[in-house]
Amino acid sequence: MLLHIFHLWTSFGIFLQGRSVLCKEMKFPSRAPKPPSPSDFLDKLMGRTSGYDARIRPNFKGPPVNVTCNIFINSFGSITETTMDYRLNVFLRQQWNDPRLAYKEYPDDSLDLDPSMLDSIWKPDLFFANEKGANFHEVTTDNKLLRIFQNGNVLYSIRLTLTLSCPMDLKNFPMDSQTCTMQLESFGYTMNDLIFEWLDVGAVQVADDLMLPQFVLKEEKGLGYCTKHYNTGKFTCIEVKFYLERQMGYYLIQMYIPSLLTVILSWVSFWINMDAAPARVGLGITTVLTMTTQSSGSRASLPKVSYVKAIDIWMAVCLLFVFAALLEYAAVNFVSRQHKEFFRLRKKLKEQQRQRAQASTGDSKAKGNNMSGNNAPHGNAAQQCSACAREEELAQQGFLFQSYGLALSTGSAPEMDATPVFADLPPGLGFYDIRRRFVDRAKRIDTISRAVFPMSFLMFNVLYWLTYKVLRHEDVQATL
Repeated sequence: MLLHIFHLWTSFGIFLQGRSVLCKEMKFPSRAPKPPSPSDFLDKLMGRTSGYDARIRPNFKGPPVNVTCNIFINSFGSITETTMDYRLNVFLRQQWNDPRLAYKEYPDDSLDLDPSMLDSIWKPDLFFANEKGANFHEVTTDNKLLRIFQNGNVLYSIRLTLTLSCPMDLKNFPMDSQTCTMQLESFGYTMNDLIFEWLDVGAVQVADDLMLPQFVLKEEKGLGYCTKHYNTGKFTCIEVKFYLERQMGYYLIQMYIPSLLTVILSWVSFWINMDAAPARVGLGITTVLTMTTQSSGSRASLPKVSYVKAIDIWMAVCLLFVFAALLEYAAVNFVSRQHKEFFRLRKKLKEQQRQRAQASTGDSKAKGNNMSGNNAPHGNAAQQCSACAREEELAQQGFLFQSYGLALSTGSAPEMDATPVFADLPPGLGFYDIRRRFVDRAKRIDTISRAVFPMSFLMFNVLYWLTYKVLRHEDVQATL
């Protein structure tokens, strides 16, 4: 019995020993370590426990940090000539490498962090050199993006509305093309610490539905560098140039066509009877005032520059044409009334001749009375002298009718001599014939003006549009 119990115990011990050996030889899979919590990970990456100092740039005391920039233009507009600036809404993206932010704890290639984490990392001190005003966007939250990659690359994107200066050359306005720049510059870091550069592909992107009210934004963009040299050092700077071509449809409708019609309206005066003075004068003054108002309106939206613009030349010439049309009627009216001046001068000349004849007759009578008692033949001589004076007066009047304004041989009509408009009248004309001659002259001026004014304005238009739309446009395109 005892022997049997001993054998059972021995067999059970051998079984337990073999099982323990078998368990030792078997290998169980090990469990993967749990990743740290996001809070612990961020504290280890850039928090207090990491030793990260946002005040120190990456590669401190080493090579400069290369920051790659690109922009996406969301809207482009409000190009103002008076203040010479433009307004645009952009997404500004900056990317650089910070080895201190490289991680391996998470399998994700990148981490999108809350914008509040931006205060915990180092950022480039970028600013816009030609900026006149800017603001951030905080609706409904801060429009900022922070993304960190496994290799330590940092992507920082922010939405901005900028007002940038754009010096404009308005000599060809409104057929001009402008070049507006955007300059991105470092404020505190010299090129020994920080360098900006454009993204190789897609440095400047534009929204597909972008439209400008007065300009066409050309597809090509001028990317370049504008390194600045100051007393404090050499600072990195990159720039992009936007090429804008003005569309003059608005100015054709609001300025050119109305002024053209006003000039044509002033020519209607040439077909109105010269005796209708109120109609012709009223039309002339109305067109002059209209052109003055349009000229003032064209300058209201432009800066007070010292050079002459294309719109100024157009408005000045149109004003000159309507003013010349008003002066043309003044000339017509003056010529048509010259027959009155002619008869006034002739009447004045007759009066002078009559007074001179009376004076000579009185002298002859006095001399005849003194000598009548002594010598009778002398009385006959006095009568002969009086008859000679009468004949001389009639001869002078006859000469006046023949010459119509030419100076008499005795030089007694200086007023008629000083009026060459009477010189080419044919002799032997009566009052109505003379009046008709002067009226025909005035009508001839209207007839000539009907052809001269339109032809002159047509020649001006050919030269104007050829100069500004063809010649100067090609010169501007060559300089871009």
